[in-house]
Amino acid sequence: MTHSLKMITALGTPLTAEEDLHPAGLEAQIQDQLTHGINGFLVAGTMGLMQLLKDSTYRELVERSVQFNAGHAELLVGVGDTSFVRTRERIRMVEDFAIDGIVVISPYFLKYSQSDLVDYFETLADLSSRPVFLYDLPQTTGTKLEVDTVLQLAKHPNIRGIKCSDHFTTIRPVIDAVGEEFRVIVAQPNLMDVLLQAGVREHLDGIYIVVPEWIEAMVEATLVKDWNRLALVQQDLSALLKLLTTFSAPLFSTVTILMNERGIPGNFAPQPMRPVTSAEREQLLAHPLVQKVLTGKTITSVEA
Repeated sequence: MTHSLKMITALGTPLTAEEDLHPAGLEAQIQDQLTHGINGFLVAGTMGLMQLLKDSTYRELVERSVQFNAGHAELLVGVGDTSFVRTRERIRMVEDFAIDGIVVISPYFLKYSQSDLVDYFETLADLSSRPVFLYDLPQTTGTKLEVDTVLQLAKHPNIRGIKCSDHFTTIRPVIDAVGEEFRVIVAQPNLMDVLLQAGVREHLDGIYIVVPEWIEAMVEATLVKDWNRLALVQQDLSALLKLLTTFSAPLFSTVTILMNERGIPGNFAPQPMRPVTSAEREQLLAHPLVQKVLTGKTITSVEA
């Protein structure tokens, strides 16, 4: 399906028992997403846990993602690390691959001023042969990319956009101020129905790996302006997000169970995340919402 909406899945990284890449799991995940109309991927983002991977696993992840995607969807790669030199090395590691851009999260662990961040991103953009996308995730990094900082960085010819995981109100002034050349990609899975109805066209999140059918349904509803159906699917999506983030097991371990049940092998929760217990697995799979997830149904498809 060709349309103007951009749905970008933040891929998980399936691993073997030795925490090497699980190529069959990655291929199955990518094909699952492409089958349901996903037209963009973020590899090695927060969902992909790049910072927890060995360098060799990271490099193979990017190489195999290019291979399995085969040019079907836009392919962005996360490269952001804790310092300039570490991020620079990530860029050098991946930019020879056929990727469409790199995504650079704000450096974390230590605190930096906004002027420090401007220098950081501009210098990386100068040396990168691929388009650069900023990544604002202050909930995790502890550092916020302020509006004025983003607007200044948007003037750089090789900084092409921002992936914003902070609340939508923090990025709205940027959307109002910049032209179409600078892309604003929002990660607001609890507000997708509202934002799609308001005309926000680019969305990205890791939850898409579990329910690509639901994202496909949201796109279809948006294209025909069936706002009631869109709102109903959003109810399911928001309920699932709440379930996964409040469940007793670690989020990535819970996602592993759901992905494996979808027929996608691999472990998406590297150590020291503990695996789901047998009792937790039984409880999770018995939940009515999870049953709906595993059948690919939404509220509207059940009623139909």
